[in-house]
Amino acid sequence: QVQLEESGGGLVQAGGSLRLSCVVSGIQVRSRTMSWYRQVPEQQREMVASVTWSGNMEYADHVKDRFTISRDSDKNTVYLQMNNLKPEDTAVYYCHTFPFRGKGILVTVSS
Repeated sequence: QVQLEESGGGLVQAGGSLRLSCVVSGIQVRSRTMSWYRQVPEQQREMVASVTWSGNMEYADHVKDRFTISRDSDKNTVYLQMNNLKPEDTAVYYCHTFPFRGKGILVTVSS
């Protein structure tokens, strides 16, 4: 059974940092494209960052230079380091590898 479990969210002030973790079981993160998505109520889900099995990374334009995706194959975990957070980063963040997705975790950035 494949499971993706996010952690590390919470409330942070603008300019602060958070690191999200996604512990994966049932599949190997090193052989998958792993992504972080986020969703604000009544808005479309958007891809924030992704890393392919070969290590290629992709970021949404508005998080480039602030967010970093990484993975630890030994821990089978994917991370999203988020720096210089802005109120518009407030959303539920999901860990994703097709066709699986975690339950999501809330990140709230106060101004």
